[in-house]
Amino acid sequence: MKAVKPGDRMIANIHDSEYEPFINEDGVMDGSVLQLNSEHKSGIGFHVYKMAPGTTTIPHAHTSHEEFLLISGDLTDNDGTEYRVGDLVFMRSGTEHCSTTKNGCLLAVYIETAEKAV
Repeated sequence: MKAVKPGDRMIANIHDSEYEPFINEDGVMDGSVLQLNSEHKSGIGFHVYKMAPGTTTIPHAHTSHEEFLLISGDLTDNDGTEYRVGDLVFMRSGTEHCSTTKNGCLLAVYIETAEKAV
């Protein structure tokens, strides 16, 4: 087996790495993102998404399936669904929702295409 070449591996710790602002399609900051694969637009593919306390995402529709894992904090969807730390969630393409956090949260997210504001 060959050793991993220095440029072929990137490592970032979710607790102490710098997150980049996530700017939604309306040009508004909607959380922040830690993403290593620069071949994808910010917030597309696999990334970690951070929401500050008191934040609500813009209402949006998924243009592809979304999967996320709530790593820490609290998250509630507009229909009242409350997610718990450790919840692994699948949202089907076409799903419309927005999410709110009272105390802030951290999510591991995989999504193939950008969301569309509704």
